[in-house]
Amino acid sequence: MNYRDFLQKVIYVIINPIIKGMIRIGLTPNIVTALGFVGNLVATYLFIKASLAFPYEDCKAYPFIAWGGGIILFAGLFDMMDGRLARMGNMSSTFGALWDSTLDRYSELVTLFGICLLFIKAGDDWFWMGVTTFAAMVGSVMVSYVRARAEGLNIECKVGLMQRPERVVVTAVVAIITGCTLNLWWLAGGMILIAVLANITAFWRIAHCYKELKKKDEGK
Repeated sequence: MNYRDFLQKVIYVIINPIIKGMIRIGLTPNIVTALGFVGNLVATYLFIKASLAFPYEDCKAYPFIAWGGGIILFAGLFDMMDGRLARMGNMSSTFGALWDSTLDRYSELVTLFGICLLFIKAGDDWFWMGVTTFAAMVGSVMVSYVRARAEGLNIECKVGLMQRPERVVVTAVVAIITGCTLNLWWLAGGMILIAVLANITAFWRIAHCYKELKKKDEGK
């Protein structure tokens, strides 16, 4: 069992009672997915509020950054609960899978946009960290895109170091630490990590698909 499967089982033990409560009150997976997206919009708003405090009142910015990170972490739970709710409540649907994937992409892009804006507004010294955050946005989208294209070609493609759960946790944790320490370098380090590893993961998946497709072509 890998670490992701182990953590997933632990989290399921914690959230299963909540899922049962959701079923009793009639919440659907699509509503839970939407609530998670709304949470990420709130986090983005807080990052934008933080950006407006830079560069002259940066001390006011850090609490917004910390709260933004906390809300991203909380919203990430909804991302786990919608799928669990669909399975436990027998409410799985093809549209639900599409809805979940689409709002996941929106959630990640809007929060990273907020962080990108924050760095650009933080002053000239942080401009290139805004560019790095944009690279993290590109890598995040491409990791998901390559997997989607691979699955369209009947290839299982889950390889890589920086999948969505890891990206969400890194973003949330470094934002919280940044807000608590009043040190923007924590957030910068997180964005560098995602930018590098997400893009490596995207090309890793391309290489994986190349090998799998080559095997299929040779087997014809």
